[in-house]
Amino acid sequence: MGTITNEGYRIVRLTISETGNNIVECRYYKAEVTDSKAAVIYVGGVGGGWDSPAKELYPRLSQKLTKEDGINSLRIRFRYSTDLEESILDVLAGIEFLTQEEGITSIGLVGHSFGGAVVISAASIASENIVKAVVTLATQSYGTEGVSRLKKGSCSILLIHGNNDEVLSPYCSHYIYNNAHEPKKLVLYDNASHGLDEVADKVFQKVHEWFLENLKIM
Repeated sequence: MGTITNEGYRIVRLTISETGNNIVECRYYKAEVTDSKAAVIYVGGVGGGWDSPAKELYPRLSQKLTKEDGINSLRIRFRYSTDLEESILDVLAGIEFLTQEEGITSIGLVGHSFGGAVVISAASIASENIVKAVVTLATQSYGTEGVSRLKKGSCSILLIHGNNDEVLSPYCSHYIYNNAHEPKKLVLYDNASHGLDEVADKVFQKVHEWFLENLKIM
């Protein structure tokens, strides 16, 4: 899997059975405890690359979870960052890697903007009971119909949105919340825009707590 970088991750390349660009590039932060059975997958939006909301939330949270909480982290770079179906396949490939090769039994998913729809859809398709928690950050509503298929009581969802989002209205998160089963939570931040940079520390704390409470790693 290669050498660990200064940021604490290894590059992982996953192959999916698609023509064309079939390599999903990932950054894998391995938990320092040897028997870790939990992991979080992170995805960005249509901008592609390694984009992260809330002032580099993803690398910051990855490092904290792996070093302090015994939870692995896998950041995924979309092959086609504007294609919902292809991006769902990317996340499913990440889930398969974690479960089949790393022995993970409890997974959390977090996505920003377009990525919110991706993780909701992936969670609704993934093998039953493997995804325990979903977090969306300033999500779109298109492509989120799968939220009603998340198993009641076994997969939680946290929706975070800024009331000053200039790209996607907080109504998107309201809509998804109303269609989701419990356990669910909607958090709206005043004076926060689409990137949530204005409330980065609050978002970090909320997402961190959500995964610790809902990944069920006893």
